[in-house]
Amino acid sequence: MNRRLRASLILIPATALVVSGCSASAETATESSTGLRVVSSTNVYGSIASIIGGEHVDVTSIIDSAAQDPHSYEASAQDQLAISKADVVIENGGGYDPFIDTLVDAAAGENVEKVNVVDLSGLAPAEAEHFHEDEHDHAEDEGHEHIEGLNEHVWYDLATADTLASTLAHTFSHLDEDNAASYSENYTAFSEDLAALVASTEQLKAEFDGTGVALTEPVPGYLLEASGLRNLTPVDFSEAIEEGSDVSPASLRDTLALFGTGEVKLLAYNEQTSSPETERVRSAAEKNSVPVVSFAETLPDGEDYVSWMTNNIAAITDALSS
Repeated sequence: MNRRLRASLILIPATALVVSGCSASAETATESSTGLRVVSSTNVYGSIASIIGGEHVDVTSIIDSAAQDPHSYEASAQDQLAISKADVVIENGGGYDPFIDTLVDAAAGENVEKVNVVDLSGLAPAEAEHFHEDEHDHAEDEGHEHIEGLNEHVWYDLATADTLASTLAHTFSHLDEDNAASYSENYTAFSEDLAALVASTEQLKAEFDGTGVALTEPVPGYLLEASGLRNLTPVDFSEAIEEGSDVSPASLRDTLALFGTGEVKLLAYNEQTSSPETERVRSAAEKNSVPVVSFAETLPDGEDYVSWMTNNIAAITDALSS
C-alpha cells in the first residue's frame, strides 16, 4: 500500500568492493568489531537492537538519519559489505524495505539470523495478498511487493516493539551464550519502559476515545489507534499520498473540507514525505486552528526508541489538550 524504501540497488561483486574504495571505512569498522554484528534497515530497529544488546553488539543502521528520505534510498556497496559481515539482520518486511532481501540473498553469510518484524507482529491479514505497487508506472520496481490491507509501519505498535525486543534477546543469547544474562536484563528494562508508554496511551484513550483526527499517511496509525483516536481521512487520499500516485480532486476536496467541520482535533503529518497536496492539507489545518503533529519514519538525531515514542505521545497529548 505504499512506496516505502523504494531502493535502486546495483549489486557489486565482492572484488569490486575492495577496488571501489567507497566501503573502506565500513570494512575497517567491521574488522574491528568485538561483538555481535547487527544490521538493521533503519535506525528505529537499530536503536532497539542497541538497547537490548548494549556493549555486546555492534549495530549498523542502513538508514540512520531523519534527513534521509526512505522513499528514494539507494543501497550501496558499503551496505552490501555490512550485510556480508552480519550475524543478525533486521528488516521491517511487508514490502517496506525489500532491498534488505536483495542484499541478504547476494551477500549474507550462511548462518545469518534474519528477523522480519512484520512477521513477528502478527498484524498482516491472515490471508494477505501481495501486489506490486504502481505496476504500470514503476516497472523499475518489479519485485517490490506489499501486503494488501497492512499498515506496514509496525514500529509504531508498542506490542510489536516488545515482541521484537524479546526476539532479539533470545537471538543474541543463542549466538552469544556468555552474555545471555545481560541481554535478558536489558530486555526486562526495555519492556518496563514500553509498559509505561502503553499506560500513557491508555490514559489518552480514557480521555479522548473516539476523537477525530486526520493524517497525511498512515505512518503513526497504530499509535493513534492505541490512543483511542479515530481516523477521518478519506482512504483514497492517504493511499494516494502513500503510494505516490495522483490525488483525485474529489479526494483532496473532501480532505480539505474536514478541517472546517470541527470534528478533526489533530493532523498527523509525515515530515519525510511531503507534496503540494499534503502542504495544502497542512495549511487547511493551520487556518482552522487544528494542531499539526509531526511524525517520522526514522529516529530524530539524539533520540532512542523509548525517548522518541515518549515524545510522540507527549505531542499527541499536548495537541489534544490545547
